[in-house]
Amino acid sequence: MESKSIMRIKALRQAAAVVVIACVLAVGTNFLRQNGIPFVGDWSTDVRFSDDSGQSLVISLKKASRMYAESEAVFVDARPEYQYDQGHIKGAVSLPWQKVNERFMEVAGNLEGEKTIICYCNGENCELSHELALFLSDMGFEDVRVLVNGWTVWRRAGLAIQKKEKKDLDNV
Repeated sequence: MESKSIMRIKALRQAAAVVVIACVLAVGTNFLRQNGIPFVGDWSTDVRFSDDSGQSLVISLKKASRMYAESEAVFVDARPEYQYDQGHIKGAVSLPWQKVNERFMEVAGNLEGEKTIICYCNGENCELSHELALFLSDMGFEDVRVLVNGWTVWRRAGLAIQKKEKKDLDNV
């Protein structure tokens, strides 16, 4: 029995040594690489929702609601159509990210002008609004922003929303 116990201990020590050596090699390789992965990263919403130059696209709820009240912005819902139909920011344009290539020309006229474009979806980790904002920037729109977790924060703040009528939803 003692020999099996000793063998297990020896195997565990060897496994631990392999793990330590692998970690040292991984850290060393990462350090020597030109484009290594940073050990400490900034995962804030401003960094996660930024454009290619690193400029944050995030707009606060306070500023977005002020712009809404003063008709200074166009809101664009990046969620799928069925979610838009269930409820959206009042007056928002539906441009689902999954159908952006099909629907862009249809809604482009609603986005032209001097107004800020505010994209939103639902959930802190939802990337649809960010992807849509980058797309719209690439299409030449200059002032495009992202309202992070837009649908949820807008609704919770008790701001203007609208839903498709139940009879209209039944026909969808």
